[in-house]
Amino acid sequence: MSVLRNLVDSVRNGGIEVVDLTAPLSSRTPVLRLPEPFGNTVPFTLREISRYDDRGPAWYWNDISTGEHTGTHFDAPVHWVTGRDGEDVSQVPLDRLIAPAAVLDLAAQAARNPDFLLEIDHVKAWQEANGPLPEGGWLLYRTGWDARSHDQESFLNADETGPHTPGVSAECARWLAEETPIAGIGVETVGTDAGAAHGFDPAFPCHSFLLGAGKYGLTQLRNLDRLPVTGAVIVAPPLPIVGGSGSPVRVLALVER
Repeated sequence: MSVLRNLVDSVRNGGIEVVDLTAPLSSRTPVLRLPEPFGNTVPFTLREISRYDDRGPAWYWNDISTGEHTGTHFDAPVHWVTGRDGEDVSQVPLDRLIAPAAVLDLAAQAARNPDFLLEIDHVKAWQEANGPLPEGGWLLYRTGWDARSHDQESFLNADETGPHTPGVSAECARWLAEETPIAGIGVETVGTDAGAAHGFDPAFPCHSFLLGAGKYGLTQLRNLDRLPVTGAVIVAPPLPIVGGSGSPVRVLALVER
């Protein structure tokens, strides 16, 4: 039996479970808010073209309006100034879009402290227990933040000092970008950086270091609690937007049961 036929049969008979890591995309999907004078993306909207009526008697369809970085989305290197000469989202090699995953679960720590940061020692401890990070794979950082994704205010968790969401320290972001073989990092929050990352040195270090190193980001993931620590394969094809800095993406995990 061919490898591909075996894959299809395994999905159909339950030997491989397909886990959807994608948040539904609607007008209620939380979006990043930047303070003035910075520009902001628009929320996702549908504008009806026709629906079985005189505008089109047999068909229903819509125009959509949204930003590249709305909902569950893919960050390409060109999204950040440090990666300005790198790939746009249409140029990401196809073989980078199917890759193994390592899942780091620090939800308990994030529940106690919404500003919790992933540090190098957390990742090294994970490696001691589970082996090396996957070559060309994804580091998926579980914080339990997807439980808040039904509500914009709870998800962004902002007060007068700014947003408070878990993320990655500047030192760890640099280390992941320069010293590990991963292709990118995936998170459950609105962006790959912590809510307070505007005050880090450098600001927004996951964007700065990882995208600057030609690596990628996946954001607003969910259902990471359904994945094994190792062994899952991530399928994450963004729209091939020519010149695009990112794209909404349907992220699937293949898990052998």
